[in-house]
Amino acid sequence: QVQLVESGGGLVQAGDSLRLSCAASGDIFANNGIGWFRQAPGMEREFVAAIRWRDSRKWYGDSVKGRFTISRDVAQNTVYLQMRSLKPEDTAVYHCRKAKEGFYSGSHFSEDFGSWGQGTQVTVSS
Repeated sequence: QVQLVESGGGLVQAGDSLRLSCAASGDIFANNGIGWFRQAPGMEREFVAAIRWRDSRKWYGDSVKGRFTISRDVAQNTVYLQMRSLKPEDTAVYHCRKAKEGFYSGSHFSEDFGSWGQGTQVTVSS
């Protein structure tokens, strides 16, 4: 059972950068995927980005393409989300989650990922 803990959120101004971390305890198998989702108050859960552990292949939601970068550090068992050019509409609680399928192939659907942790709050002021 993999446990994921998010950190790195905070209050920043529009245009700033922030890096989120998702530390995993337990084994992440080669073909597993780890994804970032976010949810703002009153809004639907939104897929942000995901990475396949084995080959570091990446997927992004349309609203963050070109601004956010997902990466992973195998030695640290950690997934990062580097966020640049932040906008007020990026304000949300960000969660990292492990994909349910044994071979992650890029699903953006929330139901294809495991349970939610407490997340980390990102607030972008204008």
